[in-house]
Amino acid sequence: MAKPPGSTSIAMRETEHEPFWRRLFARSGFGYAALDGKGHIVDANTAFLRPFAVTAASDLPDFTACVSPRDRAVLALAMRPSVAEQAPWEIRLQRPDGEEFWVLASFIEPPALSKESPGPALIVQTLDIDERKRNALELAERESRWNHALESAGQGVWDHDFARGDLFYSRQWRAIRGLQPDDPVEASLDAWIQSVHPDDRAHVLAQIARQETGEAAFSIFSYRERHRDGHWIWIESRGAVVEYGEDGKPSRIAGTDTDITERKEAEERLAQMSRRLELALDISRIGVFEVNLRTDEVRWDDRMIEIYGLTQAPDNATWERTLHPEDAPRALARVSEGILQGRDFANEFRIVRGDGEIRHIRGRAAPYVDMAGVPRLIGANWDATDDVRLQEELKRARDLAEARNEQLEAARARIEYTALHDHLTGLPNRRYLDAAIEGAAQDARQAGSRLAVLHIDLDRFKEINDTLGHIAGDRMLVHAARVLGELKGPDDFVARIGGDEFVFVSAGSAGRNLAMLAEAIVEAMRKPVTFNGHICRFGASVGIASQSGAAIDARQLLVNADLALYRAKNRGRSRHEFFTSDFQAQIIVNKQTADDILCGIEQRRFLPWYQPQFCARTLDIFGVETLARWDHPTRGILTPDTFLKIAEDLDCVAMIDRTVLEASLADFAEWERLGVGIGKISANVSSKRLHDPELAHSLRTLDIRPKSLSFELLESIFLDDCDRTVLENLAEMRKLGIDIEIDDFGTGHASIVSLMKLRPRRLKIDRQLVKPVVRSPGQRKLVGTIVEIGRSLNIEVIAEGVETPAHIAIMRDLGCDILQGYALARPMPADAIPGFVERQEWRVHAGNAHDLQNEIRRAISR
Repeated sequence: MAKPPGSTSIAMRETEHEPFWRRLFARSGFGYAALDGKGHIVDANTAFLRPFAVTAASDLPDFTACVSPRDRAVLALAMRPSVAEQAPWEIRLQRPDGEEFWVLASFIEPPALSKESPGPALIVQTLDIDERKRNALELAERESRWNHALESAGQGVWDHDFARGDLFYSRQWRAIRGLQPDDPVEASLDAWIQSVHPDDRAHVLAQIARQETGEAAFSIFSYRERHRDGHWIWIESRGAVVEYGEDGKPSRIAGTDTDITERKEAEERLAQMSRRLELALDISRIGVFEVNLRTDEVRWDDRMIEIYGLTQAPDNATWERTLHPEDAPRALARVSEGILQGRDFANEFRIVRGDGEIRHIRGRAAPYVDMAGVPRLIGANWDATDDVRLQEELKRARDLAEARNEQLEAARARIEYTALHDHLTGLPNRRYLDAAIEGAAQDARQAGSRLAVLHIDLDRFKEINDTLGHIAGDRMLVHAARVLGELKGPDDFVARIGGDEFVFVSAGSAGRNLAMLAEAIVEAMRKPVTFNGHICRFGASVGIASQSGAAIDARQLLVNADLALYRAKNRGRSRHEFFTSDFQAQIIVNKQTADDILCGIEQRRFLPWYQPQFCARTLDIFGVETLARWDHPTRGILTPDTFLKIAEDLDCVAMIDRTVLEASLADFAEWERLGVGIGKISANVSSKRLHDPELAHSLRTLDIRPKSLSFELLESIFLDDCDRTVLENLAEMRKLGIDIEIDDFGTGHASIVSLMKLRPRRLKIDRQLVKPVVRSPGQRKLVGTIVEIGRSLNIEVIAEGVETPAHIAIMRDLGCDILQGYALARPMPADAIPGFVERQEWRVHAGNAHDLQNEIRRAISR
């Protein structure tokens, strides 16, 4: 039969052109592979080959071998002709290296092209779903773990999706309430709330409202719900908003419920036991009662029944009937008040027992609400009759004792003894000592004998007191008194005159070695003492003074011994010192110096001297440091080391500081008038002056131009914790435009935190750190670190103790901002400053710093 024109067969077209499935492979974004009847891959497009990391179909084995062994059973089913062209299959393919990946595979059986060229037996279409599939598997695994965790923890899950109208309750949620997995759950709030305990409903509704209105994104609350079998269970509900609707309100809330009934019951039992235990510990021989305030049912224990002398069980009116008529109104009112206020209360009353005996009763009670919401009253009574009678007997005995003259005399004697003796150690006190030493001095003067006083102070006693407490301290004082008592001779006298101070008076001591006695005291006090398992060690310092003959002055002896003790403590403690003529001469010298200091203050003989400070980069004068000098009328110009200690004892350092500061401000004003070019002055300020509440007022009376004055605080007194007065004074200084500098930095206690808190304008590196930098690389590194700290905190750094040109070069190279020291200038009086600035002599003395820097660097690198 002839073919119509234009109806050339498909087979002829395919032989003349490329096969259609190859054109399909090339143009499709899906993966395609053509299989022959034996499952060999005869052709595949790039989208199919790419996941296998190969470039040609010949690089792949049979298609079955490309499928994961775990899915080959599924593959056999999927490739059957009856199911091949059904829905796609999710299977895992396997790369040549064994790694697997997920694809969505479809199997297509194409029509034969011709008998001579039938074409592929099966076409496989793939879509890479590896990432999506792995994510889904991971999510499913996480959900499975989470569900298992919640189930094992006994938590029931609930999920209210209001937008979809979907309410979900897990199997455990149902089990908590006694429901079966397929039992229906009442979803209506009005119906469900009826299963909640009446006392908890308002609370539950309020919490649910907070969740549903979005007031609380997460909430936890507890309540009681009726179990399916009728009893109440405690549930702790935790809920969180998961999704919000377009109106901003929660559209989905999910959470967990946990059965906490056992915990609540345990808490209730513990509360009851605690109440009973507390009462049992506070009182003895008590009877316990409990009253149901709703039904008036009462329960008394055996001891309670015994106290009231009952022969039968009490009813709700028993207690009121037994009350003494005079005490009944007050006792009943006390109970009513305690119940009304809802707190524990005490009561005291008399009862009339059945046999007519009157007993005094004391009690305590407390109202509470039990687990079922029943209000109750629990309490305890005890018979205080014997105590009351004892108190009455004691009162009668005391009245009788006070009426007897002989007992009054005995009491007077005891008072006198107490007035003259230390209550802790039993030793005579200061009052007794004053009288006894005057008598001993009079006897020694008449006999021409020697009288010696040893003033003893315990070392490290405060540490024991602070670490182990006052009881330990008292024990050490008693021990010290016992030691002195054992060393005391028949003519000696020992007294405690203060906290840890004792006086040992040795009469007729001409033949006694006082040094050996003092050493025996020191050695005995040094021996360790055990207190509550702790080994306590302390020592003693002893000051000795003695006189003989008619010159004996008891009061002066005490003063001299005290001065000798002061020297012993200053020389290292746990030793003794004698009051000597040299010591007395030193006291006289100090007294004369003290008088001269006071005169010098009145005559304004304390003057400022100045040591210039220089810019490290240009060697221009930056400012001057004010140094106190004493223009003594006979000894000339004196430095602070000759007068500062005595001035501190006189408490006049602040006055000297103010005098020197006022003079330095006047000098600064004069230099400005002359155009000398001194940028600022700095002055030291003592710790005591920083603690002076009047310092701020004093500074406000001075004419201080802002940024012209700096106050230097010694680092040794600059601690992290400053009291309120110091902080207020520092704040006032800043208001007046006074800069704060830290002096002697590196030798004290300042921390980085305290530097940040104080925010000083400058810090001065102590000369002890600067001096070794010429020969010590480690010291240079340390100083460089301090400079970096200052720079990081925006604090200028001053190097003092710059004594050589080498110091100048090194400190400049390390980044110091300001230099001060003998290499550039020594301290000088105010009138020498203008000429010094004009001559510029320091530049000559400093040498060629640039060349010196290079020389030092070469030396360091060798």
